[in-house]
Amino acid sequence: MSLTVISSVYAICSDAAGVAGNILAFVLFLSPIPTFRRIVRNGSTEQFSGMPYIYALLNCLICLWYGIPIVSPGIILVATVNSIGAAFQLVYIVIFIAYAERRTKLKMFGFLVSVFAVFASIVLVSLKFLDSPTRQLFVGYLSVASLISMFASPLLIINLVIKMRSVEYMPFSLSLATFLMSLAFCVYGMLKRDPFIYVPNGIGTVLGTVQLALYAYFKRASQEELRHPLMDP
Repeated sequence: MSLTVISSVYAICSDAAGVAGNILAFVLFLSPIPTFRRIVRNGSTEQFSGMPYIYALLNCLICLWYGIPIVSPGIILVATVNSIGAAFQLVYIVIFIAYAERRTKLKMFGFLVSVFAVFASIVLVSLKFLDSPTRQLFVGYLSVASLISMFASPLLIINLVIKMRSVEYMPFSLSLATFLMSLAFCVYGMLKRDPFIYVPNGIGTVLGTVQLALYAYFKRASQEELRHPLMDP
């Protein structure tokens, strides 16, 4: 097999992994819709927190900047998925602010302004003061730190499942989509030889595997309890 054919197959495989990651990420971006339907229907944010969407917006913006060709050539699929993610998070935040109480509204607006200020600072520093290789390293390390900080959510869910011995608060479809998305981008990163992509998504794949294993274990345990209910002495 010629080098040209091997190169073409390699490129197709890496692009396929990136496209799969984009599609699976889109599924995850849609997951908060039921929450926001409830907020709109009730005209209140109730006890919901808007901070996860603030963190997610900042993460998407940083990873979007990392995927832009001027920072990292050849990984445009990282930019596409995070541009879509940033748009979704911004819409969620605007809706949250619209239905929040005045105090929460002002706080969320302040956080939103801070996110764009931080992002603008990152863009300014990386363009104004850094050359191309250093720029990629600078934004790459920021993107890894941002992605790893986002893994706090799966860790909290895993802890809750173990503590309550129930998968009630860990939907299977969401866990599966998270695992598959992380796996797809881990493969994409490895094929692109980019540790700033495959390292954080490798961690996400491991956490996703743990979530699916816990789901299978506790789901089976609950089914066995239903089949063999405890008898009073």
